[in-house]
Amino acid sequence: MSEEHMSNPSIVTFRDVMFRRQRRTIIADVNIDIKQGEKWIIFGPNGIGKSTMISMMATRLFPSSGTVDILGNRLGKVNVFSYRQKIGLASNSLNRAFDPLEDPQDAIVSAVNGHVGNWHNEYTQEQYRKARELMSRYDIEYLAGKQMYKLSEGERTRVGICRALMADPELLILDEPTTGLDLGGRELVVDALHEFARLDDAQNSSVSQTAVLVTHRLEEIPQSFTHIAILGRLDDQRTAQINAEIGKPEQMSADGYETFNPNPGSIIFTGSLEEGLTDERLSSLFDMDLHVVHENNRWAAFAR
Repeated sequence: MSEEHMSNPSIVTFRDVMFRRQRRTIIADVNIDIKQGEKWIIFGPNGIGKSTMISMMATRLFPSSGTVDILGNRLGKVNVFSYRQKIGLASNSLNRAFDPLEDPQDAIVSAVNGHVGNWHNEYTQEQYRKARELMSRYDIEYLAGKQMYKLSEGERTRVGICRALMADPELLILDEPTTGLDLGGRELVVDALHEFARLDDAQNSSVSQTAVLVTHRLEEIPQSFTHIAILGRLDDQRTAQINAEIGKPEQMSADGYETFNPNPGSIIFTGSLEEGLTDERLSSLFDMDLHVVHENNRWAAFAR
């Protein structure tokens, strides 16, 4: 093994991954290799399989076929609880798991134990200091002492991001982190994620954090994120091959009406943002004539 490879190991690796649910193939032929310290965007339309991929990266879902390796551990071969605390996850589903009466500051600091709803535990003053620093960074320090059920969706989202960062994870996963935020809240989060990525890269450390951010909006891509995986639909020919290999999915609903499942999602591009976010690629992906804009280190796209 080369010295370069050893110094930049793979953090997330998918090999020929397929996932099926209720006789429907959600994703297929998914391949990706994310190295330590890289900052990735997972981009694609709604319903394409982004959340399925992220659930596997967070060790909360297992592939139907293929292999998924997270932090050097293969899903299904190693107890996920032995390394899950090394993964920081911010998502709407996790936000909804907090106890309604929990203090947001305790929800954040409980990440050091890797559990949700652990608010009866005692934590050190140093841990609370770090939680308050994160809350200040995301402009929610005023939430300390309140209760989760009183928070707006935007405040709850920012609590989730702070919690994901609390334990200094080796892998940080942000599943559409600006959901529920207004323009000001969105820009605050996007700028903070840019600063996180910039400062982490500037440290030039052998233990730099790997980050994966999921979005379907170009304007939510922070600066300093440099890699992108774009998800699209497999073509009809490949879908027919998959159906032949696994058996044709059920095409009749319970009441006798014919149903049609969309073609499985898959990664159609991995590489730099500049190479991936082109007019031609996005126009094909969304089936409309789109123009991609990249100005002041931010991205956007508009229908012509």
